[in-house]
Amino acid sequence: MSYSVTDVSLENLSSLFSDSRQKLNWSSVFVTPVWLQAWWQVFGEGWQLYIREVRDGDTVIGIAPFMIRENAACFIGGTDVCDYQDFIVAPGMEKEISTVLLDDLKSNGIKQLELKHVRPDSVVYSRMVDIARERDRSVECTAEEVSVEMGLPGAWEEYLERLSSKQRHEVKRKLRRLTEAGEINYKWADNITTVPGFMDLFFRMFTESRADKAEFLTEQREAFFRNIVDKMSAAGLLKLGVLELDGREMASIICFDYNNTVYLYNSGYDPEYNYLSVGLLSKVFCIQKSIEAGREKFDFLKGAEIYKYHLGGQEIPLYKCEIRIK
Repeated sequence: MSYSVTDVSLENLSSLFSDSRQKLNWSSVFVTPVWLQAWWQVFGEGWQLYIREVRDGDTVIGIAPFMIRENAACFIGGTDVCDYQDFIVAPGMEKEISTVLLDDLKSNGIKQLELKHVRPDSVVYSRMVDIARERDRSVECTAEEVSVEMGLPGAWEEYLERLSSKQRHEVKRKLRRLTEAGEINYKWADNITTVPGFMDLFFRMFTESRADKAEFLTEQREAFFRNIVDKMSAAGLLKLGVLELDGREMASIICFDYNNTVYLYNSGYDPEYNYLSVGLLSKVFCIQKSIEAGREKFDFLKGAEIYKYHLGGQEIPLYKCEIRIK
C-alpha cells in the first residue's frame, strides 16, 4: 500500500483536531493543537517546524509533530513544561506510521530522532523502536522520569476505600481539621475569566510554596503558563481550583480536563496555612470534583512526589528514545 507524507502547519492541525470525521487518536492533552501552538509561540525560536502528515489516499492516518535543528528531530515541546508526548495515529496504524516516518526522515536528511518522555504505551516505545531495531538502526531507550496516575471510581466513598487504611485515615483526619478551622470553600472553575486575578494569585502561591518552584519560574515560563491557561480556557479544556478558608485563598491548582482525564498540571499554596495541609487537601478536593464530574482517570503527571502515591497514584516510567537514522 502506498502512503503519502507532506508538511502541514499548526493551523492545519487545528482543523484536523476539530474534524469529527477523522479517526486519529490524540492520546493526551500534550499533543493537542492548542498545546503545541501555545508552546511554539513562547519557546519556538531557534527551531524549525517539521510537522509530517501521513495519508492513505485522502485519509489522514498519522501525524508526527516534530521540530528540527541541526539534522535532529524531536517532538514540539520541552520536558520542563510538557510531561509526555507521542505521535497522533489512527488506531491500528501504529506499525505503518512508524515504518513510513522512518523512511521519510531518512529521505529528508534527518540523521537523529531524539524523543524524550515517552510512555510505555506510546507509539514510539511500543512500535517504532522495535521497527528501527529490525532495520538495524541504532536505538537507545533509557528510563529518565516517572509519571503517576490512577483510575477513578464512580463515587467518592469508593475512592476513599481504595486507599490504604493509613492514608484513608490521614485524609479524613486532615479534612476534619480543615473544616474545624472555619468555613471552607473550594472553587472549581472551567474558565479563567470566572476567577479574576487567578494567575497573579497562582504565581504568588507557586513561588512561595517551594524554593525550587520559585527558581523554576523564569519570565519565559511564566509567559507560557499564562498563554496555555488562556488557550485551554478558550478551548474548554481548563479547570482551576482555589481552596478558601473564611474567604481567604489558601491554595490554587491548574488542571486540564481532556478525554475523560483530569491532568494536575501545577499548584501552589500559601505557606501561612501549611499547618492545615492545604497543599495536599487542594488536590484531594480536585480528585473529588473529578469523580463527581464522571472522569475516568486522574493524572498527577511527571514527578515522584510522595503525596501522589499516598493519594492512590500508580507509577508509569517515562523513557528517552534516541534513534539514529542511517
